[in-house]
Amino acid sequence: MYEERLTVPRFWWLLSVALGLSLALILLRFSGVGALIGLVVGVAAGAAALSGYGSARIRVVQGSLVAGPARIPLEALGAAEVLNPKEAVAWRSVKADPRAFMLLRSYVPTALKVEVTDPADPTPYLYLSTRSPQRLADALAEAAASARGAGRSR
Repeated sequence: MYEERLTVPRFWWLLSVALGLSLALILLRFSGVGALIGLVVGVAAGAAALSGYGSARIRVVQGSLVAGPARIPLEALGAAEVLNPKEAVAWRSVKADPRAFMLLRSYVPTALKVEVTDPADPTPYLYLSTRSPQRLADALAEAAASARGAGRSR
């Protein structure tokens, strides 16, 4: 129903090149081959780190919200609130609850705050960085409505 990958901005990939160049300059003191190895290893390590950080996904599938490592059944979720950039900053800083689950990516300015209604779960809400919070809120509402409809027809 909904899927989003929170990839890093394109210009961040220059960081892996900078890491490779830095490592190459450090190893140039020892040998030219060492500098070349440092360049390759630095670029590869930087690219792997950025790829891992940017691989977080948000999905609404099979009656669940999957956000990064968390999988939450839709029955345990309440109201979703779309956060504009200013509200998103407030909810990830001064208004933040330390018990909340946060899939936070600083390079994504907007977010969705979803209430957790399960009394057995100490998590008060989910904070999800998303580039399209309204689409995600609509997908959650649609999935919850279809799950309730399927539950009634049984």
